[in-house]
Amino acid sequence: MSRGSFVFTPMALRSLELDEDMLERYEYKRQLASRRPGYALRREARDAAPPRSSTILPPAVCQDVVVQNALYTGDLEAMQRLFPRGATVNLIIEPQGGEMRWVARGEGLWSLTYEQELTTPLHITAGRGFADCLRLLLQRGADVDLAPGGTSALHESCDSCQAECTELLLLHGANANAVSEEGLMPLHVCTSPESLECAKFLLQYGAAVDGRTADESDTPLHVAARRGLPEHAELYLRYGAAVDRLNDEGCTALNAACAHPQELPDLQRYFRVCGRLLEAGARVHAADQDRHSPLHMACKNANADVVDLLLANGACVNDMDYGGEAPMHNILKVVCYKAAHQPERIVRALLNHGSIRVWPGALPTVLKHCSGSPRTIEVLLNAYTHLKVTDSWVEAVSAETFKEHKEFYESVFSLAMAPRSLQHLARCRLRGLLGNRVHSVVPKLQLPTSIENYLLLECRGYVH
Repeated sequence: MSRGSFVFTPMALRSLELDEDMLERYEYKRQLASRRPGYALRREARDAAPPRSSTILPPAVCQDVVVQNALYTGDLEAMQRLFPRGATVNLIIEPQGGEMRWVARGEGLWSLTYEQELTTPLHITAGRGFADCLRLLLQRGADVDLAPGGTSALHESCDSCQAECTELLLLHGANANAVSEEGLMPLHVCTSPESLECAKFLLQYGAAVDGRTADESDTPLHVAARRGLPEHAELYLRYGAAVDRLNDEGCTALNAACAHPQELPDLQRYFRVCGRLLEAGARVHAADQDRHSPLHMACKNANADVVDLLLANGACVNDMDYGGEAPMHNILKVVCYKAAHQPERIVRALLNHGSIRVWPGALPTVLKHCSGSPRTIEVLLNAYTHLKVTDSWVEAVSAETFKEHKEFYESVFSLAMAPRSLQHLARCRLRGLLGNRVHSVVPKLQLPTSIENYLLLECRGYVH
């Protein structure tokens, strides 16, 4: 049998007799791909890669639904019949369907066609975790780095968290530093907790732990920090990742972890990431291009544990960003929709570390936006020796909020007719003497717990 023959069913042979339109479309896509810098290896990685075997056959186009069904369902028995020894396994498969888009046909002609991403049998089996089918294709000589759609099969297996398939591809010579059309290495697509084993295999086979993405120069550590992946961050740091490497936006991994939006179930993951980065020596004062420090962003995302961690490591509560805003501004702006994140803990921590306070004239505005978190309002108001409560304060609290927290807001509005208590004034006096040392000095005074908590602005459910 000649090397160029195609050992498939008669149906498969008929499907491979492409008409002129199919050939033209494929040639057009191939020419487009050749003009783009997309899928390429970095010079150092390419030079270090083992030489390709001369026995690898050039890819052929396959539209046989029998072959595609076997691949997409992981039917090993069918694949053993369809891919006997000597068969062509380097196939280009163009899945049918997808979204419609306009495509240039040359000479000013455009046509509306389906947006289809070219793939291969290796991509299909690796991305779906069909390890036995993948092993069969590799044994038949499939090209592990073939990437007609702009990504390698290794990218697919890592993106889908298929550790066994990732190891198989690497064992058969897949390039651990292959760069996709989007400028991503396989480590950059390890973006979920389930991809940890894939990341381990990549590093064992020479993946660059500080490899950068093409668009923002993110390292794998940036990706792990942004996604809240503490185990990935620990792995990369063990392999020597640079903890304070900057991306194109001037962000370190710590900036990236603090800046990414965080829902309530995610808070502890990001806390663990930040803790590990700080243990590795991350700069707590590192600011991005807009002078947002990690503390600014942790306040914006209302992660109280991260705020406490940053403050314990020397973060400055009064650093200003380019907009002239301190961390206190950031937390007060998000209280209304982050009430479940315990924003009062953050306001309390900032004040105990010497944060600037809100200008008294702006308190009605703050009350209007933050009244849904009465504990935050309580902490904030207890930083003042006296308050000028007016009708605007009453108007700032909606009827629904007042009804829900009636006892607390009645205590606030009653201050319009009475001064603050002597006990509160004594607290303010002592806090004023200690300044930004309140958080460190008060616990050392060996006071009764109730007095200590009172001095540190713990909530009581009312103001007096």
